[in-house]
Amino acid sequence: MYKNFSLLFASVIIFLALATSAVADPVVLFDESHAQQFLIGKDGPLDLSALAATYSENGFQVKSSSGPLNDAELSSSDVLVLSGPFRPLNNDEVRAVIDFVGSGGGLAVMLHIPQPTLNLLRQLNVDVANGTLHEDGAAIGGNPLYFKVSRLAVHPLTSGLESFSVYGSWALRSTAEHVTTLAETGQHGWVDLDHDNRFSTADAMQPFGVAVAGHLGKGRYVVFGDDAMFQNRFFDESNRRLAINLLNWLGHR
Repeated sequence: MYKNFSLLFASVIIFLALATSAVADPVVLFDESHAQQFLIGKDGPLDLSALAATYSENGFQVKSSSGPLNDAELSSSDVLVLSGPFRPLNNDEVRAVIDFVGSGGGLAVMLHIPQPTLNLLRQLNVDVANGTLHEDGAAIGGNPLYFKVSRLAVHPLTSGLESFSVYGSWALRSTAEHVTTLAETGQHGWVDLDHDNRFSTADAMQPFGVAVAGHLGKGRYVVFGDDAMFQNRFFDESNRRLAINLLNWLGHR
């Protein structure tokens, strides 16, 4: 009897340990197969090693991939991060990413240039303006391309935040009701449409989105107009808090 009880007790302990491990260690996959220049395995000022370390410290298993994004690659991951791709996703990859999110995966897209992700963003009901944002009133260091964003929607992604900072963000717009604008510039945000580096009547001035989030099937996704905000050089306390919120929400934690 005691022997059977001991075996039963040991089995329960093993089961609980496995269950705890499964819950505590979701996998976040960083795509590095589309000519990304800023990587989790490098420690330069524009790399993402601090972001990866933060995720590891907060209970995520962090991996990177240099191969095509396909069903097999994505099936073992909980969250996919597309940060700063320079080469476009092909049609099969876009389909695989959409299927991944629809079946319950989380997706974070951070733009360096929008062109490589345009086909994907269209399917996520996100539009991108053809110019980067300026915000004179909230500029960091006198550079209107670098600014603090303090107009934040109430959302798990913005929990505990009064603002975060961006460093060259593209303007984003939701094209469907189920896509939420998480953060936007003030009334005097503007896009340099004529590319003369100053505001003129040819430019557009209004509140512009810098981050949007939505649901697709069982999954969730977030798009940021900037990829520099999570790089080592710019990874301040507010952006770090945002990064943690991001993975917790995408990972359904």
